[in-house]
Amino acid sequence: MATREKRLAQFDGNGDPPPNLPVEVLCEDHSGTYQLPFACRWIDGQWRNDRTGGMVEATVVGWRLPRPRSESAADRP
Repeated sequence: MATREKRLAQFDGNGDPPPNLPVEVLCEDHSGTYQLPFACRWIDGQWRNDRTGGMVEATVVGWRLPRPRSESAADRP
């Protein structure tokens, strides 16, 4: 299991993310840290789900630019 410090180091965005750019976010609650399974945008001082526009109701502790997804065996021809 990754430690809080390791996870935070992976989400290396500093300050506010670039406007109109979907990013990956790391959240934290009483159980620990976790990455949201959807991209988010920072809009008017609030984190929002990139797809739905809904406000993220979690404590965001870090962000990063999207990482390229590796191709799974099921996706290969």
